Amino acid sequence: MSKDLQVGDEAPFFTTMAVGGRFGEGQRVALSDFRGHPVVLYFYPKDDTSGCTAEAKDFSRLAPDFRKAGVEVIGVSPDSVDSHGKFRRKYDLTVKLAADPDKAVATAYGVWVEKSMYGRKYMGVERSTFLIDKAGRIARSWRKVKVPGHAEEVLAAAKAMPA
Repeated sequence: MSKDLQVGDEAPFFTTMAVGGRFGEGQRVALSDFRGHPVVLYFYPKDDTSGCTAEAKDFSRLAPDFRKAGVEVIGVSPDSVDSHGKFRRKYDLTVKLAADPDKAVATAYGVWVEKSMYGRKYMGVERSTFLIDKAGRIARSWRKVKVPGHAEEVLAAAKAMPA
């Protein structure tokens, strides 16, 4: 069952497969790997679609600034590790991308939701971002994200976090 996470809540633990950064192609990644470091976990619906590509490019463009601030950035979608690898290569993305094919991570963070398009209801990822502090707690969250300017807003919030 999904949960409406609030600031101060413990971030739901997860283990999944990811590509990028120190993970290479298809390495296991767990939230606990980042204990002691802030993490940006951004959820997006699908690799290689217009909004998701723009968002991934924005986070990749700002990746050096996130690194300088000591913040890890991980994008999560239901796509496979293989799909993530192709997506990263096609657009020279530098952010880590985590595969969530069973939607367990999206469900734990409350972003696997019923959506509606042209009157048709379906389940999908609600574009959302969570800033997790170094103690593993939710420091800030953004739901129903609009892509333009979002990565910059997240970076500003990450930089404003206590050291």
